[in-house]
Amino acid sequence: MGPAATESAPDTGLIAVLDEEGRPLPGAELPELADERLIELYGTMCLLRAIDRRLEGLQRMGRIGFFGSARGQEAAVIGSGAAFEARDWIFPALRENGVMLLRGFSLSKYFAHMFGNRQDVLRGRMQPMHFAAREVNQVSWSSTIASQLPHAVGCAWAMKHRGDSAVAAGYVGDGGTSEPDFHAAMNFAGAWKVPVVLICQNNQWAISVPSSRQTASQTFAIKARAYGMPGVRVDGNDLLAVYRETRRAVERARAGSGPTFLELVTFRAGGHSSADDPTRYRDPREEERWQRRDPIARVRAHLEGRGLWDAARQEALDEEQRAALNQAVREAEGAPPPPPLDVVEDVYAVPPPALLAQRRSLAEELRARELGESSAR
Repeated sequence: MGPAATESAPDTGLIAVLDEEGRPLPGAELPELADERLIELYGTMCLLRAIDRRLEGLQRMGRIGFFGSARGQEAAVIGSGAAFEARDWIFPALRENGVMLLRGFSLSKYFAHMFGNRQDVLRGRMQPMHFAAREVNQVSWSSTIASQLPHAVGCAWAMKHRGDSAVAAGYVGDGGTSEPDFHAAMNFAGAWKVPVVLICQNNQWAISVPSSRQTASQTFAIKARAYGMPGVRVDGNDLLAVYRETRRAVERARAGSGPTFLELVTFRAGGHSSADDPTRYRDPREEERWQRRDPIARVRAHLEGRGLWDAARQEALDEEQRAALNQAVREAEGAPPPPPLDVVEDVYAVPPPALLAQRRSLAEELRARELGESSAR
């Protein structure tokens, strides 16, 4: 796959703005994006990769249990996430949590979730990489593949029903398109014309199954035709193309014209998760080909070509992010575990009597244990 201008229909060709060296393609329409914002998006892409490296180290040392990397997919994550407004709702899959960082979610709380401690806004209840936070309008996925898509569509339908102008985003991987929830969400979204953008990160692999064996369709984007919505296939390693096409889809949804399905063609540079070894099923030559299309290198080359970036600025950014990550990990790892009595908090608006009785029983047991330990001392 090489970047090209739109070939054939938007759902069978490949839309790109930059070539692999970061130069605008002839005739390509660049998105309206201020230089400061473009630099911010590039910096967030770098931060996301730095976080992945740090999480990999923490997992290898046994300090966290699990993580899923977005390495190689930073343009797809940040470019699409940047196209939504703060009032819009994000329903991610495994690799889209960079969007919440772009929206201002703190690094210390991000890492606290990975440790599952008292600083974690989810109180340590979700397994790692299942981020959520009301402050940035992000809802956790649940690991039952593609179930976040009906959630996104339902949220969009509710907002339409009450006259809210916000838009929902639902992310899924190429493997998730084989799940029933994907088809249910696409059908409902198309039939009810809800304000949602459904985004498939086609990173070529669903754990060990290649996308070529995932479907008989010419592309994933072409599936949108059957559900009565536009399908758009984009070079997912081209930040500018991803942002431009997602922005158009968001504006279309906000204007009341209904959903769009985006296929972002990218590559999962690492394993499916920290529990996976891709060398057992993937040809290293494929990895080498995609390394030459690295999304961060492409944006950096584009910035440098426009005189907006240089080695000194990169060195300063790297040092700033390294210091921020060090501080965030120290703060997060040093926090105590969640209080045991918090186990029933945030479960019900009005806890039922049986649950309250169990909580009282737990409180009594904890007090008895504390008194017993005090007496032993």
